[in-house]
Amino acid sequence: MSCTGDSDTVARTKRKVAYIYSPEYIETCDSLSKVPKRASMVHSLIEAYELLDDMSVVKPRMATIQEMAQFHTDAYLEHLHKISQDGDNDDPQSGDYGLGYDCPIVEGIFEYAAAVGGATLTAAQCLLERRCDVAINWAGGWHHAKKDEASGFCYVNDAVLGILKLREKYDRVLYVDVDLHHGDGVEDAFSFTSKVMTVSLHKFSPGFFPGTGDVCDTGLGKGRWHSVNVPMEDGIKDDKYYQVFLSVMQEVRALFNPEAVVMQLGADTMAGDPMCSFNMTPVGVARCMQHVLQWRLPTLLLGGGGYHLANTARCWTFLTGSVLERTLSSEIPDHEVDTHTHTHTHTHTHTHTHTHTHTHTHTHTHTHTHTHTHTHTQETHHYYTLFRCTYTINNRSRANPHTVNNQTNAFASALIYTHCTLL
Repeated sequence: MSCTGDSDTVARTKRKVAYIYSPEYIETCDSLSKVPKRASMVHSLIEAYELLDDMSVVKPRMATIQEMAQFHTDAYLEHLHKISQDGDNDDPQSGDYGLGYDCPIVEGIFEYAAAVGGATLTAAQCLLERRCDVAINWAGGWHHAKKDEASGFCYVNDAVLGILKLREKYDRVLYVDVDLHHGDGVEDAFSFTSKVMTVSLHKFSPGFFPGTGDVCDTGLGKGRWHSVNVPMEDGIKDDKYYQVFLSVMQEVRALFNPEAVVMQLGADTMAGDPMCSFNMTPVGVARCMQHVLQWRLPTLLLGGGGYHLANTARCWTFLTGSVLERTLSSEIPDHEVDTHTHTHTHTHTHTHTHTHTHTHTHTHTHTHTHTHTHTHTQETHHYYTLFRCTYTINNRSRANPHTVNNQTNAFASALIYTHCTLL
């Protein structure tokens, strides 16, 4: 099976692709408690398929506090640095900065934020210097963080930092977000400007985090009509999602005429994700990505959500192959993951999920581990094949899917029509 999507969207010439990676960066990202070891799983599968041979591997740098302050406030960054040094959970000011339940305080969290922010800045710099056509940072894409607070597992909004870096050269930058959750932090950052357009396709329902992203939210001041929100409901599959995506993005490109693109490709839309909402497969997401890549603009690809770790590794490996126009075997290659802790994770038979009642309604997955001398990735065999995905529509999404998706398409069409007439 080819992972290049529709034949009419395949680029005629080979893309130059930069892949942001270093062992130190992966180890730092593995420490994030909400997605433990995910970065290693993603990289090891990409490496196993020998995709690194077709990319320029670029070592990321740490972002300086001054670079992060291009978006985040000094007060927030100073507090994050202070509590990061000793993992202080008792500082009474932490709650004011969104630090606590969804964004736990752990030692070294400032260094993690600086690593992720620096990696996305490194990717953006590669595009600015024309060293590549597409730059990839799968460990980035933390789109919820606000200028003065952490939010939704996000301590730094690397997507915003990447957009700001690209704006040093490109007048109009388009941000496209296909994560399950609304890209609220990025939208908020640019809601008053006409130089950045944000487009977010996401789940929107009462009580679902972050609770923003209504179709009527279209930007403010000079940025009015430059925020495009496409609410979706549970159960949507590849074909209908792509139909909505295509209709929206064709109008967006014609109206905004972007010079560069940042695309967040959160994998929590995948069937089988603990979020239990959308029923997408990597093939469907790749079609959306390929539609954007065919524009032949400098493009920065970021990760994001994805809480079934094996499915997320599969998805982003598939997308990497799609960028490279590589056909990947459906059989997972034998490979090892260096997790630095010598634990063997069984993600198929020993996974239990539970939902915390909180304003941020993420479902957290915990895995039981067994100690082994080496960490052979038998967990990758739980992917079954790279492409197979079982649809698992949950009980609350059994409404007529055509009604749901036609309604969503009508929302998108109405928004684009309003956008067109009022620009």
